[in-house]
Amino acid sequence: MLLSTVLPSPMAMSSFPLNNPTNLGGGFLFLVVLFIASSCSTFLFQICSAQQNVDPTLGLKFENPRLEQAYIGLQAWKSAIFSDPSNFTTNWNGSDVCSYMGVYCAPSPSNASLRVVAGVDLNHADIAGYLPPELGLLSDLALFHLNSNRFCGVVPSTFRRLKLLHELDLSNNRFVGSFPEVVLSLPALKYLDLRFNEFEGPVPRQLFDKKLDAVFLNDNLTGCLPPEIGLLRKVTVFDVSFNELQGSLPSSIGTMRSLEQLDVAHNRFTGVIPASVCQLPSLHAC
Repeated sequence: MLLSTVLPSPMAMSSFPLNNPTNLGGGFLFLVVLFIASSCSTFLFQICSAQQNVDPTLGLKFENPRLEQAYIGLQAWKSAIFSDPSNFTTNWNGSDVCSYMGVYCAPSPSNASLRVVAGVDLNHADIAGYLPPELGLLSDLALFHLNSNRFCGVVPSTFRRLKLLHELDLSNNRFVGSFPEVVLSLPALKYLDLRFNEFEGPVPRQLFDKKLDAVFLNDNLTGCLPPEIGLLRKVTVFDVSFNELQGSLPSSIGTMRSLEQLDVAHNRFTGVIPASVCQLPSLHAC
């Protein structure tokens, strides 16, 4: 900061009674203190800004850029964990993310010479925390299992970047909000388990357009099962028990030819079971 910005102009200086040493000394001391305080504030602001912009990978070497991105995502997740009683994430340090407990690496489908983070399995870890948006950086994930933990909040919209995700298990946690529609944008998804959370509202019709193998939706979901459910021709397990679903069971269930297990108990369905359901060739019981 230039002194000219804090010192008074010559005209202003002329207003000081120079024949009074007390007034001159007091004014000059005030200006010096003001200059020092302003300089210190600027200096501290620059330090704080620099700390906020520190590169989390500074000083670390990574096998490839994808593992570096995975490191950033996993470190952000570790910071979002409040409790880890079994110390699952204790060794989540350093650049070797493939050695982290619960993290699994494999060759990239697009380049077999490139190792990537392909799976995260923290089932039954009793971890409390939330899912930060940085998890979208793990774009090579094929498997994401968080069964039986205490994760809360919402499923981040950045999950739409997980184009290779094949299995998503968020069951038995404390997630909230409406049905996490981000799962509808996962093109490779085959297994979806959202049971025993605190989701609310209707099941989107677009879910039944996906080529899923297994669907578990035990929650507080409402609405009706649309006729589009019959599009799930490759589903082997369809479990929507313990919801607030109502109306009648659509006869299009009879076109779900691969169905082996069907559970619609503990809802508000009315009417009769369509005869086509009992004609499904692979259904274990009717």
